[in-house]
Amino acid sequence: MCDQDHFEDDLKKYSRRDLGTMAAAGVGAAMLLPRAADAAEVSGSDVTIKTPDGDCDAYFVAPKTGAHAAVLIWPDIFGLRPAFRQMAQRLAESGYSVLVVNPFYRTMKAPTAEKGANTPIPEVRPLAQSLNATTQTTDAKAFIAWLDAQPQVDKSKKIGTTGYCMGGPIVMRTAAAVPNRVGAAATFHGGGLATDSPDSPHRLIPQMKAQFLIAVAENDDQRDPEAKNVLEKSFAAANLPAEIEVYPAGHGWCPPDTRVHNQEQAEKAWKRMLVLFDKALA
Repeated sequence: MCDQDHFEDDLKKYSRRDLGTMAAAGVGAAMLLPRAADAAEVSGSDVTIKTPDGDCDAYFVAPKTGAHAAVLIWPDIFGLRPAFRQMAQRLAESGYSVLVVNPFYRTMKAPTAEKGANTPIPEVRPLAQSLNATTQTTDAKAFIAWLDAQPQVDKSKKIGTTGYCMGGPIVMRTAAAVPNRVGAAATFHGGGLATDSPDSPHRLIPQMKAQFLIAVAENDDQRDPEAKNVLEKSFAAANLPAEIEVYPAGHGWCPPDTRVHNQEQAEKAWKRMLVLFDKALA
């Protein structure tokens, strides 16, 4: 995953552009995200969510009219930034009420990566290491409860959740923490989804009720080819539908501001996510 030492080496293979000339936090992200022809008019704002550990800064965006299924987005190690606001807005334009959070609120408010996705990993690794299974679970419950209190959220519909990189394991813990609310979950180049650890996220699958999309990065699969098989068997044993696929792209390929962004494969993953949500959050 992106907080491991091989990240810089992988950039040599998968990097598609130099972000050194881009402003910190992802200038140009909006231009890289296509807008659907039937996109809903949306309204977004910064919000503050009270949790057991303090106040979390986040961004909430939803269609201007009506109540809709909610989606909780967990960002990657570079945190809440313009690229993820754009991704949240794009999802809202497809008819969802979307919350993207700053997972590092206990330490600092967003932006938490000085140069956005171009920030050296050693500078943001301590932020990721400040979180654990307990904090992720308590946060998940707090954020789902906040969403359910919003008039833009249709509580008769299940909630979706997505996670990128370090957000992948948090997605799985979210699905296990609030199983009666989370009906769809998607991870994109998520790291550490199935490990030998006693608290590995995949061990929580029997507690879940959500349908899953697991989009695996090619280089992550090369380093741990057995993980996808463990996940497939675990979902099958729990009788939960799960689409698990290795994408021909590098770890971090989905957010539009990363140096390894692969637009073709990111669009494929985005479309598969929309198919999942259309099916599981109806």
